[in-house]
Amino acid sequence: MALDRTTVRKMARLARLRVDDDALDGLAGELSNIIGWVESLAEVKTEGVEPMTSAAETSLHMRKDEVTEGNLEEKVLLNAPEPAHGFYTVPKVME
Repeated sequence: MALDRTTVRKMARLARLRVDDDALDGLAGELSNIIGWVESLAEVKTEGVEPMTSAAETSLHMRKDEVTEGNLEEKVLLNAPEPAHGFYTVPKVME
């Protein structure tokens, strides 16, 4: 799949990246190569291959599900810069 300047410009805008016009052609070529490599992975025969979560066979270490500590509200809120009514307060993000 070959990408053109317009597509790369749109991708950069969506990713909130500032890309100079003189760099668009080079970036289009690099992205086209990456997409071509990813598309080539579809040709790999994977029938009968079990999915892996890791390259090394491991198992998770389990611990007993038991309560060790609790009711630490005062200790936890010591980390808060401005606690209010037993909660962390954060600046308003949306209006």
